[in-house]
Amino acid sequence: MTDEGRTPRTRALLEAKGIELFELIADHGGISTSDPRISEDDEFAEALSALAELGLVRNPEDAPDTWVTVDPATVQARVVTPMTQEGVRLLQESAEWANDFAALRNAWRRSAPADQQGPFAYVHSPAIQPFIDSLVAECENEMLTAQPQTRRDTGSKLAAAIEKDTALLERGVRVCTLYQHAARRNSATREYVAAVSRAGGEVRTLDEFFNRMMIFDRRIAVIPSPDGVDTALAIREPSVVAYLVDVYERAWERARPFSSSDSSTLRDIADEQRAMTLRMLIEGHSDPAASKRLGVSPRTYAGYVSDLKEEFDVDTRFQLGYEIGRSGKDDPMTDGQAVRGPRK
Repeated sequence: MTDEGRTPRTRALLEAKGIELFELIADHGGISTSDPRISEDDEFAEALSALAELGLVRNPEDAPDTWVTVDPATVQARVVTPMTQEGVRLLQESAEWANDFAALRNAWRRSAPADQQGPFAYVHSPAIQPFIDSLVAECENEMLTAQPQTRRDTGSKLAAAIEKDTALLERGVRVCTLYQHAARRNSATREYVAAVSRAGGEVRTLDEFFNRMMIFDRRIAVIPSPDGVDTALAIREPSVVAYLVDVYERAWERARPFSSSDSSTLRDIADEQRAMTLRMLIEGHSDPAASKRLGVSPRTYAGYVSDLKEEFDVDTRFQLGYEIGRSGKDDPMTDGQAVRGPRK
């Protein structure tokens, strides 16, 4: 048995067609090496290679032109036992590494800068991502995240994010993620959501949300620092973390499942984005500020405003403001519904 025979690809071939081929050979007492089903590029060609690599089939000396099965119990011992032994060794090794790092952390805390310890600690770039990765690795029960940006990294970074979060879900950790509605249009975000949803993650979207936030096991929260994106604030103060969890849960209850694509949900989302655009206009926000609040590009936001001009049958923003004001509404939401302008 080679290391190649124990790769995930070999196991995938075994599960996909190998077991079926093994049963076929066993039921018929063997099959000819010239059987068209196992010839190159045919149905069971790769499956036969996997079975042979694992040692589950052989060519007897008295019938070299025939494939017959081998007792799987003898093969299992050669394949699974070394893995089990390696797993035990790695568990012991990881426990020893954990003890070593615990000693290092204790030594670090005794001399750590004041702004990097205690209930409120600042983490500076480039240590932010390794710090978050360590919190993810230590997370045992729940990870709550808010990602107001609509875009996700693509390529290797996207694959790494999917792998990291699905591994978390496979450990039994609950993973909840909030995006803005605009994230539904981003292909990389949809790919990420599809992967984590299959693994059991929960993703919802809102018309607007507060800044980026991550909460681990309801014991530590990470938010941006007022100093900018190069500094994060790690919060361990229980009362503050509990407050942030409450804020998150209230937003979560109002949010809509990312996977939902029924017409009523999509219509509600469109209404909420329209109401947010009205609100931004009424409050006098600049296009860059308003587009950031909605999680869209300035060009997309300009399109929203253009749609409102058409809806209210006006040509300029001044006229649009006048028509909104003439409707007698200071708030773009009335009885849960966005103010409707005159239709053409």
